[in-house]
Amino acid sequence: MKPISLLVALFVAIVFAATAHALDEQAAAGLGAEDVGARLEAINALVATGDEAALALLQAMQDGELNVTPSGRVVIVRDGKILNAITMATLEPVPEEIDSIVVNNRIRGALETAIGALKLFSPDRAVRLASAKAIESTSQTALLPLIEKAIAKESDRGIRESLQQTKAALDLKSSDPGVRLAAVTMLAQSKQGQVKNLLLALLEKDASGIYFEPDENVRAAAERSVDSIRYRLLISDYLARLFTGLSLGSILLLVALGLAITYGLLGVINMAHGEMLMIGAYATFVTQQLFKSYAPGLFDWYLVAAIPVAFAASALVGMVLERTVIRWLYGRPLETLLATWGISLFLIQSVRQIFGAQNVEVANPTWMSGGVELGNMVLPYNRIVIIAFSMFVLLMMWLMLSRTRLGLFVRGVTQNRMMASCVGVHTARVDLMAFGLGSGVAGLAGCALSQIGNVGPDLGQSYIIDSFMVVVLGGVGQLAGTVYAALGLGVLSKFLEPHIGAVLTKILVLVLIIAFIQRRPQGLFALKGRAVEA
Repeated sequence: MKPISLLVALFVAIVFAATAHALDEQAAAGLGAEDVGARLEAINALVATGDEAALALLQAMQDGELNVTPSGRVVIVRDGKILNAITMATLEPVPEEIDSIVVNNRIRGALETAIGALKLFSPDRAVRLASAKAIESTSQTALLPLIEKAIAKESDRGIRESLQQTKAALDLKSSDPGVRLAAVTMLAQSKQGQVKNLLLALLEKDASGIYFEPDENVRAAAERSVDSIRYRLLISDYLARLFTGLSLGSILLLVALGLAITYGLLGVINMAHGEMLMIGAYATFVTQQLFKSYAPGLFDWYLVAAIPVAFAASALVGMVLERTVIRWLYGRPLETLLATWGISLFLIQSVRQIFGAQNVEVANPTWMSGGVELGNMVLPYNRIVIIAFSMFVLLMMWLMLSRTRLGLFVRGVTQNRMMASCVGVHTARVDLMAFGLGSGVAGLAGCALSQIGNVGPDLGQSYIIDSFMVVVLGGVGQLAGTVYAALGLGVLSKFLEPHIGAVLTKILVLVLIIAFIQRRPQGLFALKGRAVEA
């Protein structure tokens, strides 16, 4: 009996292996069918196997390496060789004629989903996570067996939850009301807007007034799930607006910090302050190009080198302007405004002549690309770095003004210029250094701005009015007021824009500032000291 049993088992194994091989051959041959529907069925059949060989085959099709012979055999053309699509062995003899398999948009979309699904079994967590995210919006119910298999094997909580929500979304198409009800209950835990829209579709009616979802219990559960998701999305939306507002506020803070010093110390309405920002951005661009040409291996660190370059370039231009033009106009605000406006036009045109009128691109270093995903929102690394950089610059400015000799002189001249001069402070030199410092900080703002947008000759024009509003609202010469005003205006703008639009938001903010200044002309924080000058 024992030899007979072994023979029977061997026979069954051979038959099973032959059948499986035949199924593989049939599915692979279907990839070369003329009918698009037949090719889609073949893709689904290969996905259902969950085999690594199926992944390699579909990847070859996506890469344009899959071809078909006149006899209908599917082959792979790679590195000048013709390979059997199933065994990957070189074909002998070589087919005389082969035709490439055309991959249209519909097939390409199915391939992307199928390849993503097959990567759910990768040993690399990052690959599995990317695969789970890639199929979250799929509508192919043929993937359900594979997703269920992946859920059973998955040990990572985040990936498993993503797969469970994908499965629940596909289960909404089930003919069993119990399965649909369980799916709706599962989707109530989602934080994604597309899931909310998917559930809202169940509550809609067709042209004859009949609900798309026939079961009343499922509809009631869908309504509760939609309310739950909407509440979570609202919280995420407010948090995203808060982060965006802080990001905008940090930019305004960097721009206004320098202006707070020059305007508070010198009383100069410097309309060319925005161009100091533009010079810092172009200095960053030049530094990037130099690293590309002479140190490509260190390109990721070009931004670190660009920070002192941007500061020095803007500070130098600011000091030249102070010595040649602005120093002769102190105490004459109208002439200063007109002169600095003319200087801003000159600087803009000079940059256009040197770099051209078109915007230039400044790339993010690798360590600033991507973002942190928190629920339904993504916090970009470049904006996180800019917020941290703004706080660092603010700390350095505070230390400089409160702990250094130059800072003491700046505060003394700001509070009472005549008395400071009487006790031996060289006020003209302090004016020069303060103007250079304010211009340099504006250059740092340009360096930061280059990481979140294009750099062009008109870059500074977009921020000069906002920066003046920040300085006036915060209190002339007051760093604390500048911080509160910049962050407050940034957050307020981002909370108002979705409701009334960007233009009306700027108008409303301006009206509110004017109303505030009418009641409190000194701003949020009044400058302390005795003004003995008339």
